[in-house]
Amino acid sequence: MTAPKRLTDRKREAIIQAAIAEFRANGFEITSMDKIAATAGVSKRTVYNHFPSKEELFAEILNQLWARITAEQAVTYRADQPLREQLQQMLLAKLQMMADDNFLGLARVAIAATIHSPERAQDMVARMGEREEGLTVWIRAAQADGRLKAVDAEFAAQQLQGLLKSFGFWPQISMGQPPLDAATRKAVAESALEMFLARYQR
Repeated sequence: MTAPKRLTDRKREAIIQAAIAEFRANGFEITSMDKIAATAGVSKRTVYNHFPSKEELFAEILNQLWARITAEQAVTYRADQPLREQLQQMLLAKLQMMADDNFLGLARVAIAATIHSPERAQDMVARMGEREEGLTVWIRAAQADGRLKAVDAEFAAQQLQGLLKSFGFWPQISMGQPPLDAATRKAVAESALEMFLARYQR
Protein backbone atom coordinates (compact mmCIF):
# COMPACT_ATOMS: atom_id res chain seq x y z
CA MET A 1 0.00 0.00 0.00
CA THR A 2 2.87 2.41 0.68
CA ALA A 3 4.73 2.06 -2.66
CA PRO A 4 2.02 3.69 -4.83
CA LYS A 5 1.78 6.54 -2.33
CA ARG A 6 5.52 7.12 -2.56
CA LEU A 7 5.28 7.14 -6.36
CA THR A 8 2.43 9.67 -6.18
CA ASP A 9 4.46 11.84 -3.81
CA ARG A 10 7.45 11.66 -6.15
CA LYS A 11 5.31 12.68 -9.11
CA ARG A 12 3.78 15.55 -7.15
CA GLU A 13 7.25 16.81 -6.16
CA ALA A 14 8.46 16.47 -9.77
CA ILE A 15 5.49 18.56 -10.93
CA ILE A 16 6.21 21.27 -8.34
CA GLN A 17 9.92 21.40 -9.22
CA ALA A 18 9.09 21.50 -12.95
CA ALA A 19 6.61 24.32 -12.34
CA ILE A 20 9.21 26.32 -10.40
CA ALA A 21 11.72 25.87 -13.25
CA GLU A 22 9.19 26.85 -15.91
CA PHE A 23 7.82 29.82 -13.96
CA ARG A 24 11.36 31.05 -13.35
CA ALA A 25 12.33 30.67 -17.02
CA ASN A 26 9.15 31.92 -18.71
CA GLY A 27 6.98 33.66 -16.12
CA PHE A 28 3.55 32.71 -14.84
CA GLU A 29 1.44 33.88 -17.79
CA ILE A 30 3.41 32.11 -20.53
CA THR A 31 4.00 28.83 -18.68
CA SER A 32 1.45 26.18 -19.64
CA MET A 33 0.36 23.02 -17.84
CA ASP A 34 1.47 21.11 -20.98
CA LYS A 35 5.02 22.41 -20.62
CA ILE A 36 5.05 21.67 -16.88
CA ALA A 37 3.91 18.10 -17.59
CA ALA A 38 6.63 17.63 -20.24
CA THR A 39 9.34 19.02 -17.96
CA ALA A 40 8.15 16.83 -15.07
CA GLY A 41 8.06 13.73 -17.30
CA VAL A 42 4.42 12.99 -16.49
CA SER A 43 1.16 13.18 -18.42
CA LYS A 44 -0.94 16.33 -18.46
CA ARG A 45 -3.69 14.28 -16.83
CA THR A 46 -1.35 13.48 -13.90
CA VAL A 47 -0.63 17.19 -13.44
CA TYR A 48 -4.36 17.97 -13.33
CA ASN A 49 -4.97 15.09 -10.92
CA HIS A 50 -2.65 16.82 -8.45
CA PHE A 51 -3.46 20.44 -9.31
CA PRO A 52 -6.82 21.38 -10.91
CA SER A 53 -5.40 24.64 -12.30
CA LYS A 54 -2.19 26.58 -12.85
CA GLU A 55 -3.32 28.99 -10.13
CA GLU A 56 -3.60 26.15 -7.61
CA LEU A 57 -0.16 24.87 -8.58
CA PHE A 58 1.25 28.36 -8.09
CA ALA A 59 -0.55 28.61 -4.74
CA GLU A 60 1.16 25.39 -3.64
CA ILE A 61 4.54 26.89 -4.54
CA LEU A 62 3.65 29.93 -2.42
CA ASN A 63 2.58 27.64 0.42
CA GLN A 64 5.95 25.92 0.35
CA LEU A 65 7.65 29.30 0.46
CA TRP A 66 5.59 30.41 3.47
CA ALA A 67 6.13 27.04 5.18
CA ARG A 68 9.89 27.55 4.90
CA ILE A 69 9.60 31.02 6.43
CA THR A 70 7.47 29.73 9.29
CA ALA A 71 9.74 26.79 10.04
CA GLU A 72 12.85 28.98 10.16
CA GLN A 73 11.22 31.46 12.51
CA ALA A 74 9.79 29.03 15.03
CA VAL A 75 11.48 30.50 18.11
CA THR A 76 9.51 30.90 21.33
CA TYR A 77 10.31 33.74 23.71
CA ARG A 78 12.23 32.59 26.79
CA ALA A 79 12.20 34.77 29.90
CA ASP A 80 15.24 32.93 31.30
CA GLN A 81 17.52 33.62 28.31
CA PRO A 82 19.27 36.82 27.20
CA LEU A 83 17.44 38.76 24.49
CA ARG A 84 20.60 38.96 22.40
CA GLU A 85 21.00 35.16 22.16
CA GLN A 86 17.35 34.60 21.27
CA LEU A 87 17.31 37.31 18.62
CA GLN A 88 20.63 36.21 17.18
CA GLN A 89 19.26 32.69 16.70
CA MET A 90 16.20 34.05 14.85
CA LEU A 91 18.15 36.46 12.65
CA LEU A 92 20.81 33.93 11.65
CA ALA A 93 18.11 31.36 10.83
CA LYS A 94 16.30 33.87 8.64
CA LEU A 95 19.49 34.91 6.83
CA GLN A 96 20.46 31.28 6.30
CA MET A 97 17.06 30.61 4.78
CA MET A 98 17.45 33.63 2.49
CA ALA A 99 20.78 32.23 1.29
CA ASP A 100 19.13 28.96 0.19
CA ASP A 101 18.86 28.61 -3.60
CA ASN A 102 15.48 26.86 -3.39
CA PHE A 103 14.05 29.62 -1.22
CA LEU A 104 15.36 32.36 -3.53
CA GLY A 105 13.99 30.47 -6.54
CA LEU A 106 10.55 30.24 -4.97
CA ALA A 107 10.64 33.89 -3.97
CA ARG A 108 11.58 34.98 -7.51
CA VAL A 109 8.70 32.98 -8.95
CA ALA A 110 6.25 34.47 -6.47
CA ILE A 111 7.41 38.05 -6.98
CA ALA A 112 7.60 37.82 -10.78
CA ALA A 113 4.11 36.34 -10.97
CA THR A 114 2.60 39.08 -8.83
CA ILE A 115 4.00 42.02 -10.78
CA HIS A 116 1.26 41.82 -13.44
CA SER A 117 -1.52 40.78 -11.08
CA PRO A 118 -2.58 43.12 -8.26
CA GLU A 119 -4.88 40.39 -6.88
CA ARG A 120 -2.01 37.90 -6.61
CA ALA A 121 0.22 40.60 -5.13
CA GLN A 122 -2.34 41.38 -2.43
CA ASP A 123 -2.69 37.69 -1.62
CA MET A 124 1.08 37.30 -1.42
CA VAL A 125 1.48 40.27 0.91
CA ALA A 126 -1.35 39.00 3.10
CA ARG A 127 0.19 35.52 3.29
CA MET A 128 3.64 36.88 4.04
CA GLY A 129 2.20 39.08 6.78
CA GLU A 130 0.61 36.05 8.41
CA ARG A 131 3.72 33.91 8.14
CA GLU A 132 6.21 36.52 9.33
CA GLU A 133 4.31 37.12 12.53
CA GLY A 134 6.66 34.90 14.58
CA LEU A 135 9.04 37.78 15.28
CA THR A 136 6.14 40.10 16.17
CA VAL A 137 4.84 37.55 18.69
CA TRP A 138 8.34 37.25 20.18
CA ILE A 139 8.63 41.04 20.51
CA ARG A 140 5.23 41.29 22.20
CA ALA A 141 6.26 38.60 24.70
CA ALA A 142 9.50 40.44 25.49
CA GLN A 143 7.50 43.66 25.93
CA ALA A 144 5.05 41.96 28.29
CA ASP A 145 8.06 40.76 30.27
CA GLY A 146 9.29 44.37 30.57
CA ARG A 147 12.47 43.77 28.58
CA LEU A 148 11.60 45.75 25.44
CA LYS A 149 10.03 49.22 25.19
CA ALA A 150 6.27 49.47 24.64
CA VAL A 151 6.32 50.34 20.94
CA ASP A 152 4.33 49.01 17.97
CA ALA A 153 5.57 45.41 17.80
CA GLU A 154 4.63 44.98 14.13
CA PHE A 155 6.54 48.11 13.18
CA ALA A 156 9.62 47.01 15.16
CA ALA A 157 9.51 43.52 13.62
CA GLN A 158 9.18 44.89 10.08
CA GLN A 159 12.02 47.30 10.73
CA LEU A 160 14.30 44.51 11.95
CA GLN A 161 13.43 42.22 9.03
CA GLY A 162 14.00 45.08 6.64
CA LEU A 163 17.58 45.39 7.88
CA LEU A 164 18.17 41.74 6.98
CA LYS A 165 16.36 41.82 3.64
CA SER A 166 18.22 44.91 2.41
CA PHE A 167 21.42 42.80 2.42
CA GLY A 168 20.29 39.18 2.17
CA PHE A 169 17.16 39.19 0.01
CA TRP A 170 16.43 42.15 -2.26
CA PRO A 171 19.91 42.43 -3.89
CA GLN A 172 19.72 38.70 -4.69
CA ILE A 173 16.13 38.92 -5.99
CA SER A 174 16.36 42.17 -7.95
CA MET A 175 20.01 42.33 -9.04
CA GLY A 176 21.06 38.68 -9.15
CA GLN A 177 23.73 39.07 -6.49
CA PRO A 178 25.00 35.81 -4.93
CA PRO A 179 23.59 34.68 -1.57
CA LEU A 180 25.47 35.93 1.48
CA ASP A 181 28.23 33.69 2.81
CA ALA A 182 28.28 32.62 6.46
CA ALA A 183 30.67 35.37 7.59
CA THR A 184 28.60 38.12 5.94
CA ARG A 185 25.37 36.69 7.35
CA LYS A 186 26.88 36.84 10.83
CA ALA A 187 28.03 40.45 10.33
CA VAL A 188 24.61 41.53 9.02
CA ALA A 189 22.82 39.79 11.90
CA GLU A 190 25.13 41.35 14.51
CA SER A 191 24.68 44.84 13.07
CA ALA A 192 20.87 44.52 12.91
CA LEU A 193 20.87 43.11 16.43
CA GLU A 194 22.89 46.03 17.82
CA MET A 195 20.65 48.59 16.17
CA PHE A 196 17.44 46.88 17.33
CA LEU A 197 18.53 46.47 20.95
CA ALA A 198 19.99 50.00 21.13
CA ARG A 199 16.62 51.38 20.07
CA TYR A 200 14.16 49.08 21.84
CA GLN A 201 15.78 47.35 24.82
CA ARG A 202 14.80 48.72 28.24
